Amino acid sequence: MRKTVRRHLGKVVAGTAIALAGTAAMVAVTLPGTAGADDTGNRNTAAQQSADGETAEPGQTPGQGQDQAPEPGVVQQAPAEGDKGIGSDPLTDDELTRVEQIALDRRLARSSEDVEGDRGPQRLVIDLAEPEADELDDPSAPRRADVMFYDYKDDTLVTKTVNLATGKVEETATQRGVQPPLTGSENTEAARILLASPLSAGLKADYKDATGKELTSPDQLELDSMVFRAAPGAQPAALDKCGEHRCARLFPKALNGPWIDMRHLVIDLSARTVAELDR
Repeated sequence: MRKTVRRHLGKVVAGTAIALAGTAAMVAVTLPGTAGADDTGNRNTAAQQSADGETAEPGQTPGQGQDQAPEPGVVQQAPAEGDKGIGSDPLTDDELTRVEQIALDRRLARSSEDVEGDRGPQRLVIDLAEPEADELDDPSAPRRADVMFYDYKDDTLVTKTVNLATGKVEETATQRGVQPPLTGSENTEAARILLASPLSAGLKADYKDATGKELTSPDQLELDSMVFRAAPGAQPAALDKCGEHRCARLFPKALNGPWIDMRHLVIDLSARTVAELDR
């Protein structure tokens, strides 16, 4: 089990780094007119050099026979995806479906809740598991998958390692206070909770200013997010459990429109509440 936990924590750190990088990219601004700023009239330089430096064949004038249309490109069809991958191949669609079904046993399905409060845990991610230390140079080592679920009923992260060859769960780890990056489904539910709160008034006003339309559904937004953890004295008491609870800061963007700054609001997905950070 310790091996599973180590693998999981490594992925959490990597996932968090990706989320941070995505947020940094999101807030970057591209000023109008900067695209192609180094395109200073030299667009046809290569073509001009070719024309200036060519040598005409006997009976031809310079450039003759050089402007024929190129042969059309040929796009090869991607090979069909097999039912099973090999070695470190990414998990196939069939493998993803199968390992989720294996990992989601009846007990977990009946005793847990997803982000919307429905029966069954929230699936977070399915990744190809790293091989064990003594299998690194073994070409016949079994392929395994780590399946992560979040149980909103008791705020636990459940990681199951499934052997793809035997179809059996080899290891199970249950952790509290571990918060991987949020999924798209969780972002949507966070936005739905926010829109039902009086604290969404600023978001709705900004959206109407940008689009001329009323904001009534998460479907009208593109959503990025970051997990929020409580820090002593850095937030109102309503958010003290964030970290134990699953909490989100949303970075919404109007479809085909601007980003709207909502960094001062935190949505507690576990408690289904919204609170404002002290500015």
